[in-house]
Amino acid sequence: MQLNAMFPTRDVGNDPSKIRDWAQAAEDLGYAYIEVPDHVFGATARDGWTPLYNEKDPFHETFVTLGFLAAITKRIRLSSGVLIAPQRQTGLIAKQAAEADLLSGGRLRLGIGVGWNHVEYEALGENWKTRGARQAEQVEVLSSCGRRTSSPSTGVSMHSRKSTSFHRRCSARSRSGSAAHLMPWYFGRRD
Repeated sequence: MQLNAMFPTRDVGNDPSKIRDWAQAAEDLGYAYIEVPDHVFGATARDGWTPLYNEKDPFHETFVTLGFLAAITKRIRLSSGVLIAPQRQTGLIAKQAAEADLLSGGRLRLGIGVGWNHVEYEALGENWKTRGARQAEQVEVLSSCGRRTSSPSTGVSMHSRKSTSFHRRCSARSRSGSAAHLMPWYFGRRD
């Protein structure tokens, strides 16, 4: 069994030395992964709905935090837990994940999900009702990363693209420049 250490984004504060100390302690204790949660904004309760966090809770940006953790740790693997993919541009997710994987020496696992916070979607100008279809398209595009084919997606939120540069960018490379491993990823879900 492997245990993950959930990055305490709401509790760790903004002092980089405290974040470093926490991450290095998790590594020294033998945890398999540090999992970094993802939310762009907090949420205010409304219409009988109460969020798990509020607009005052600090959430460190997922990929920036993963990059920082990659720099201050050596062995522990890193994971987004989970990245709310439909709130983001697919190409940006691919590039940021590939870069975090590269800088960590291949230690990244990408967790994605559709999210549960409709207020956050509204604040970002994204459509809450099409998030499942958008994620399905994103999975199609992200799955093609590294292949020398164009993206076939033309659905609710993507444009057709004939972009080999897109695929070169989202294909992680090892430090020697050769094609790297396939980054593991998983789907998160909240019941």
